Amino acid sequence: MYARVTLLTIDADRVAVPDAVEELRRHTLPLLRAQPGYRGIYVLATPEGKGLLVSLWDNEEQAAIETGSGFYSEALAHFTTMFRSPPGRDRYEVVLVDDVVGHAV
Repeated sequence: MYARVTLLTIDADRVAVPDAVEELRRHTLPLLRAQPGYRGIYVLATPEGKGLLVSLWDNEEQAAIETGSGFYSEALAHFTTMFRSPPGRDRYEVVLVDDVVGHAV
C-alpha cells in the first residue's frame, strides 16, 4: 500500500476550515472513490487552517494518479482560492498500519 501526503494551509480568513472540509467531502471524495486503487483518506486540520491529507492507494502507480489522468490538477484547481500557498506533496510506501479506530469520523 502507498500513501500520498499533501500539506496545505487554508486561508482561514477567507474560508472557515469546516467549510473547506465539507467542500472536500462533497466535491473531491466522490472523485477519489472512483479512482482505481483508492483505499481511503485521512484529513487532519488545525483551526488556523493547517492541513495534512493522507490518501491511501493499492500501489505506487495508483498513488501517482496525477501523472496521466489530470485528476489531481482538476481537484486542486477547485480549491485554489482557498489556499494561502500551493500545497506540497509526496508519496510514501506504507510500512506499518495499526488501525484501532476502524471507522470514519
